[in-house]
Amino acid sequence: MNLAILKHRAVLVTAITFLSLLVAAGVRSAPSVLIQPLETSFGWDRATISFTAATGIFIYGLVGPFAAALMLTIGIRRTMMAGLALMALSITLSQFMTSSWQFLLLWGVVSGVGSGAIASVLGAAIVNRWFATNKGLVMGLLSASTATGSLIFLPFMAWLTSTGEWQPVVRIIGLACLALIPLVFFLIPETPKDAHTVRFGEAPDTPPPVVRPASVGLAISALTRATKVPAFWLLFGSFFVCGLTTNGLVGTHLIAYCGDHGIAPVAAAGLLSTMGLFDLIGTTASGWLTDRYDPRKLLVIYYGFRGASLVALPFIDFGPFSLAIFAVFYGLDWIATVPPTLAIANRTFGTQEAPIVFGWVLVGHQIGAAVAAFGAGYIRDTAGSYSPAFFLAGLMGLVAAASFVVFGSLAPHQAQAKAAA
Repeated sequence: MNLAILKHRAVLVTAITFLSLLVAAGVRSAPSVLIQPLETSFGWDRATISFTAATGIFIYGLVGPFAAALMLTIGIRRTMMAGLALMALSITLSQFMTSSWQFLLLWGVVSGVGSGAIASVLGAAIVNRWFATNKGLVMGLLSASTATGSLIFLPFMAWLTSTGEWQPVVRIIGLACLALIPLVFFLIPETPKDAHTVRFGEAPDTPPPVVRPASVGLAISALTRATKVPAFWLLFGSFFVCGLTTNGLVGTHLIAYCGDHGIAPVAAAGLLSTMGLFDLIGTTASGWLTDRYDPRKLLVIYYGFRGASLVALPFIDFGPFSLAIFAVFYGLDWIATVPPTLAIANRTFGTQEAPIVFGWVLVGHQIGAAVAAFGAGYIRDTAGSYSPAFFLAGLMGLVAAASFVVFGSLAPHQAQAKAAA
């Protein structure tokens, strides 16, 4: 059985997609280790650098639903290659920048568009196109690649900037983006039919699912329909909090927060890597649980634990033991919300349109992340401490958990989905 699984083409497609998502995560996490070197090299203040990080995060999310529609228009493979090429171009050119507006254009706008095409919507599209079973598990694995990107890239990037130089970081990431383009071109078929197979978990004689022709305008029409469904707003609002409490706050500012407590960037990056390691475990396990349990209840647990850990962080002593405990509890929960959120989207909007709707939900995630990326930097500049930002973010996590208790009936669960089918 295991041998049969490994032979299925969907496994190779998942592996290449995982690597692409991992590199895109490295691009989006890089500003967290560039804050201090850019301050030193150019004299830019933290709010200026945070604004570029926030812009990139926001555009990354905004592009998502249009990228999902583009995947139905020109194909998944071409969309992936275009996104990787944009990231490689913008990051490589940034080593020659001399002004903050160039940093904003290259890292905020262009790389934001490129990484937006290599985002969670890509994972959702791959899962729905290549898997008939185990969707939650595979989505959990692909979602975990975001944290795994931090696990692999951050300590290395922090080490590269330990001398105060930031250019080596952009060269390495740019090369990684370029290296993936031929892998995507040669190893990812557009559909299972192109690889003379069926979706994973389907019988060999199963007819392929019908993929409706689409245009980029489908992103707008799908949003119009989704906004009339209360479940969309529950998912959008909760994912706003998800982004605010993860890559916007912790992913962008934890290294600098630790620096305020005398912790070296390499050690702080190691803390994020620990979170990444445990998120790889936690998010993959979340996918497995999503295939078996009510995703609404899982989201109550995930947001509740995340909120509690962030509320507690400003009150710990920032010693090795305290930070290790925080890294484990927070890391297990970093992106664990993605599989149950996509499961609810699939059950509410159908597998064809769900990736596009999920892309709009991801916009909420990135708006929240952008608010935190800029807001935390602003709070640090004005209040002299990151503590209020982390405490407020924790309270928002608790509010998100409560929303699924109070309004959870708006989102369908397994029994409702089966009855509708």
